[in-house]
Amino acid sequence: MATTIPKISLSSSRDIPFNRLVLSQSNVRRVKSGLSIEELARDIERRGLLQSLNVRPILDDAGVETGTYEVPAGGRRFRALELLVKQKKLAKTAPVPCVVREAGSAILAEDDSLAENVQRVALHPLDQFRAFRDMLEKGMSEEEIAAAFFVAPAVVKQRLRLMTVSDKLLDIYEQDGMKLEQLMAFSISDDHARQEQVWEIVSQSHNREPYVIRRMLTEKTVRASDARARFVGLDTYLAAGGLIMRDLFEADDGGWLQDPAALDRLVMEKLHAAGEDIRAEGWKWVETALSFPWGHTRQFVEIDGTEVPLTDEETARLEALRAEQEAIEAEYAQADEYPDEVDARLGEIERAILVLEERPLAFDPADMARAGAFVSLASDGTLQVERGFVLPEDMPAEQEQADDVGSTGEYDHAVYDGQDDHIADDGGDVGGEGYSISPDVEPKEEDGIKALPDRLLTELTAWRTLALRDAFASNPHIALTELLHTLVRDVYWQVSGADCLEAYVREIPLPVHSPDMPGSLPAHTLRQRNEGWKHDLPDDEDALWRWIDGLDDASRMALLAHCLSFGVNALYERMPAYGAMSQRSVTERLKRADRLAAALSLDLVEAGWQPTVENYLGRVTKARILQAVREARGDEAAERIAHLKKPDMAREAERLLDGSGWLPEALRTVGLADQAQVETVTAGEDMEAIAAE
Repeated sequence: MATTIPKISLSSSRDIPFNRLVLSQSNVRRVKSGLSIEELARDIERRGLLQSLNVRPILDDAGVETGTYEVPAGGRRFRALELLVKQKKLAKTAPVPCVVREAGSAILAEDDSLAENVQRVALHPLDQFRAFRDMLEKGMSEEEIAAAFFVAPAVVKQRLRLMTVSDKLLDIYEQDGMKLEQLMAFSISDDHARQEQVWEIVSQSHNREPYVIRRMLTEKTVRASDARARFVGLDTYLAAGGLIMRDLFEADDGGWLQDPAALDRLVMEKLHAAGEDIRAEGWKWVETALSFPWGHTRQFVEIDGTEVPLTDEETARLEALRAEQEAIEAEYAQADEYPDEVDARLGEIERAILVLEERPLAFDPADMARAGAFVSLASDGTLQVERGFVLPEDMPAEQEQADDVGSTGEYDHAVYDGQDDHIADDGGDVGGEGYSISPDVEPKEEDGIKALPDRLLTELTAWRTLALRDAFASNPHIALTELLHTLVRDVYWQVSGADCLEAYVREIPLPVHSPDMPGSLPAHTLRQRNEGWKHDLPDDEDALWRWIDGLDDASRMALLAHCLSFGVNALYERMPAYGAMSQRSVTERLKRADRLAAALSLDLVEAGWQPTVENYLGRVTKARILQAVREARGDEAAERIAHLKKPDMAREAERLLDGSGWLPEALRTVGLADQAQVETVTAGEDMEAIAAE
């Protein structure tokens, strides 16, 4: 005999006037969170009530229905309707669709209220994305969709952007085979084939983090913050047909340019155009390049230019800026710090003053006719022009001859020839004493007095030299002046000829260096410092001596340190077995360089060095890469990339080491190494703690 399945009875539904409804104290929702009552009221006003209220009749003491109903489930909708009534947008007697639970039901009111909230299943994000897309395709704008659901338009753009991901990957996400954060990372690219290729790679890897996906999708692109992109401009790049890849879910610093070849072409076109404009100034030649190696002007002779004076308008502008600067500083002299807007204004004033004070140079047309200029891209994305360099073969013959002869009115450069106690010399007066020295010809008689024999003259000048040394050592001011005089001549003028002080600095060339060095912070600082001193130097030797002699001690020491810096050599070199310099000498040099670095507290991190694929990570073994990551970020970070192939490992290590302060041993400074080790270990522990969370 068949068993009859009992049938359930659903609660009846009917319209009840709003003024016959009251909020039940059995409603379990106490915490007000999520969508506000005001927003829900506006949504009901726009589209009407989408979901009925769950109500129960209120009984009197005798158990008879009073005609009034309590609302245990749907309290937020009730409050939204109540707000509309208060705003007179809804009549007090407006019928409200309700599901009515019978009086005396065995199901508690709290049970209904809890079930309505707990049994609700949130919409899958993919369904929301598709719904937004469908509404967009049916005529609603992104702004209208955002307004309808009380979200910012950027949120709608983000959701719609996710729909550009490959359908294959959307299916994987729908089946919970991928996290939402991973799907968001894939939305950075429109190339479905590349998206699927990257997923195929990362799905077989232990590391499926979103940043890995983003890096793989952007590895053949150029960041919008790159100097080349800033130089050309994004509008020019887009006008040329270039595409920009954007990330709507994370800060992308302007995005990624997808056509590096087109970008480089635009950069070179702009550089060549700038070069032609500069050539039109009257220069003999102009050379353009993305960048030139460090020290590329070393073999050239540099001509001098004169500063273009300020115009009346520029002078007035400069005075106004300085007056404003002084007024602000006086107003906030007693304040601990400037307000943000005031600090920003002071920064603007300082930059404007700097632009006015750094005057362009004007050159003699005759000098320009034999000189040239280098045009390249600066590290900040601006045009870098270096004017006034002459090839040695283009120098005038009389200038070369003057350089060979040396200074006049001083002792000419004498070389002992090793025969007959003679001193080989170019001839000329010595110290104004009225005699001359010649290797083969007897000195001429002057006023009937025979010149002193060579040997005697040598002995006398030796004695004089000894006395001069004593006096020199007893007068530090004169000693420093003479030293600086010699050094400045050696560094800036390369004047050949004898000096009464045998001291010199040999500039150590750095022909082998990483590509990032010419645009680094130390290189920029050195160039600025060098240009500053060069601008202040007088034009002739006598004036130079007087100028140095008149400097205050701080300036003299600063100039001394600057000139001496050209001779600092901390290079490691591999010496041939039978070369002029032994490997032991190089080792000793490096020890002394370490001592100097320690004395200076040299910190390469503060100087701007950081490990990249190009300057370190791509040129060492995998073991060294892992060692670097382990030292900087801890064992867990190193293990996360240990399975990668070397190119991928190097790129990932570059990201992990960014901002860590890690340095290879060759760049560490004694005394700072211990502190750096403490900081990197602490950073590694922090990374592990974050990963554990």
